[in-house]
Amino acid sequence: MPALAAGGPAVPELPPPGPLVFRQPVIIGWPADGTPTAPPGFFVTRFAEGLDHPRWLYVLPNGDVLVAQARTESMGGFPDEVIAELTKQGLFGKSPDNIILLCNTQSGVTSHLFIEGLNQPFGMALSGDSLLVANTNALLKFPYRTGQTHIDAPPETLLDIPAGEQSGHWNNHWTRNVVVSPDGQSLYLSVGAATNNNENGNEHPERAAIWRLAVDGRGKTMFATGLRNPVGMDFDPETGDLWTTVNERDGLGEDVPPDYLTRVVEGAFYGWPYVYFGTYPDPTHERLNPDRGLTAQATARVPDVAVGAHSVPLGLLFYRGEQFPPAYRSGAFVARRGGVSRAQFIGIDVIFVGFEHGQAQHFNPFLTGFVADYGKGTVHGRPVGLAMLPDGSLLVADDSAGIIWRVGFGNNRQ
Repeated sequence: MPALAAGGPAVPELPPPGPLVFRQPVIIGWPADGTPTAPPGFFVTRFAEGLDHPRWLYVLPNGDVLVAQARTESMGGFPDEVIAELTKQGLFGKSPDNIILLCNTQSGVTSHLFIEGLNQPFGMALSGDSLLVANTNALLKFPYRTGQTHIDAPPETLLDIPAGEQSGHWNNHWTRNVVVSPDGQSLYLSVGAATNNNENGNEHPERAAIWRLAVDGRGKTMFATGLRNPVGMDFDPETGDLWTTVNERDGLGEDVPPDYLTRVVEGAFYGWPYVYFGTYPDPTHERLNPDRGLTAQATARVPDVAVGAHSVPLGLLFYRGEQFPPAYRSGAFVARRGGVSRAQFIGIDVIFVGFEHGQAQHFNPFLTGFVADYGKGTVHGRPVGLAMLPDGSLLVADDSAGIIWRVGFGNNRQ
């Protein structure tokens, strides 16, 4: 049995580490009439297409949709031939570095170049009359007025964020997400680790964490640490708790460690890089840093929900609408982009995690069909960002296909 952990749910039984596995999905795109598959009663349409690596979504109060377009430009530790193949598929390469505005009008969805000249933008959030944009290396603040279709005003830099230059020139987890607290007084910023498991010991001390700061950028603190790559963040509308999706480390085989969804507890340490899922020791640090590993086993908080090893959970959205059936009105959607460290893919879908009284209970597939052929390793696209339109329909960013999918229920096609 695994040892007791400092807090959170019970530590699950996990298999031992195994050999390294690498299998890269082959992107083939969607047929002209193809869509992902939703449960009976739901429909899926193309809200927008022809986009350049749409990663993250944010819906403004007037219903306009912001799309952050960014791409991985390089990644330390990968063989040259792998990087060449990923570049050929469009997964690596020059980042678009812009934000597109989509307006849903009576005559259709119109597209506008909203902000350009960014640096791998990802998270976006409205705070008063300002739009916050999380570049990979800085949190920016732009002036915004409702209905605006282009911003050319220079931004204010609220704070700098460590990127490759502070971590041995590696910036493997470049996405930065930002959300505003329900009371509007605080910002939460996710900053993933630069490395896989700090194998060289040069990780920046403020990465692999979620920061909290005031809306003016002051008073930064480390709200939670030991989170290898936290990406999606949202607040449970019932309890006000912050939750996040986290991508765990590679290199320990295809079955461990699980990626996860977890409540973010102030001051909590979630184990990276010394342990995973509460008390399981990382073999590298068990050898190099045994004392720190023992301390981590005694102090790490256990994540709430394992969502599959190397499933790469990214987008997170607690459903607050009324369009979907009641079964979907107490829980969260999670987009699993799918990883490369498994012989048989898992993820590459959107799941729904049911909640009861603030506790995550279970999850089930919701949006599937992204994988074209498991045997051949071909996929049509990969889901990333999630957002909800004012009518309660769900938007899903498919970065590999350049499509934003809209998922609705019943007769709500307009």
